[in-house]
Amino acid sequence: MDFEEYIHQGEPEAKEKASAWQTAIGLQAVDGLKTSDYLKETARKHIEGEIDIDEAQQLIKSYYQLKSVRTPDEAGMEEADKVSVNIAGILNESSFAFSIVGFTSIHKRLFNGVFKFAGKIRDYDITKKEWVLQGDTVLYVYSQDIRRALEYDLEQEKAFDYKGLSFDRIVEHIAKFVSGIWQIHPFGEGNTRTTAVFAIKYLRSIGFQVDNDLFADNSWYFRNALVRANYRNVMKGIEPDDLFLVRFFRNLLMGEKNELKNRWMLVNPPDTWKAKVNETGQAAGQVGQATGQAHQKLLPSTEFINMLILQMGEEQLSVKQMMETLQLKGRDNFLNTYLNPGIKEGFVTLLYPEKPRHPRQKYLLTVKGIAVYNELTESHNPT
Repeated sequence: MDFEEYIHQGEPEAKEKASAWQTAIGLQAVDGLKTSDYLKETARKHIEGEIDIDEAQQLIKSYYQLKSVRTPDEAGMEEADKVSVNIAGILNESSFAFSIVGFTSIHKRLFNGVFKFAGKIRDYDITKKEWVLQGDTVLYVYSQDIRRALEYDLEQEKAFDYKGLSFDRIVEHIAKFVSGIWQIHPFGEGNTRTTAVFAIKYLRSIGFQVDNDLFADNSWYFRNALVRANYRNVMKGIEPDDLFLVRFFRNLLMGEKNELKNRWMLVNPPDTWKAKVNETGQAAGQVGQATGQAHQKLLPSTEFINMLILQMGEEQLSVKQMMETLQLKGRDNFLNTYLNPGIKEGFVTLLYPEKPRHPRQKYLLTVKGIAVYNELTESHNPT
């Protein structure tokens, strides 16, 4: 299917559906799986509004129930199809829970009907041979420490203060956070796909308009970058290297065009690759600055949103307080010109997002909004 045609030319609802399906199918590559033509036809029907996501899930379930015999390839295809339709459903939802329950719930929903242990934290230790490590494994968290490790990482992130950080530091921190929860590897299988979906949902919740296609087109790179960010071998002189993962997130969040090559991450590459790796090593180990085109993905579209961000700063303000700060009197004009565009572009969020009409409703900057505020205040107050 040509998802790009829907994404670039379709109606807004079709665009969102196509983007979710593109990511859902692309993420199967992290485990070397491919989807069936039937799944793609089902995706088309959903994108074009012929069926809803529940009907799509039922169609895929029924399709495999009718198959009495499956080849090994079809078994892998069944997993890819079922997980893809589940991912598409989750990515099209606005709800998100930043908690252990939320994280395990994503795994349960993704692999329902695929793994018997869907949503269950493993009670055994694991190792996995990695191509990028020449067959070695990352040291994953011991089974008895998984829940404690997840709780710690999520609480640390929830309490993290993004105030005063540049775009560069924010992206580096997010890459480190995602890398950390992946290294815990709480499930027997499906950790990378679960982490990717959780990361997309989290990034959207803090204001970033994540382009799903980067996960779809570079899912194998994403997994290898996570591996390199968490691999240490003292005997071989290899330390964890998160620069590859940072490059991925700079492309995702800042709109940069850093080249993403799996071969650059291979430890101890063969002689036939060494020249190429050495030749590109500097480029592979460095990241650019968020300037020019990259900034366009992060900065507000109008000066009015800039003004709102500068006035909000680190405060939680009501509509009345924001209008007084900006010295505005027309409520409709404020909502249509300042506040609603700021929310739509991911810079402002509600204090009580589940209850828009809450009597004590206030507004505050998202992480993305804080990043812009930091940039704006620095440019207004140069040292």
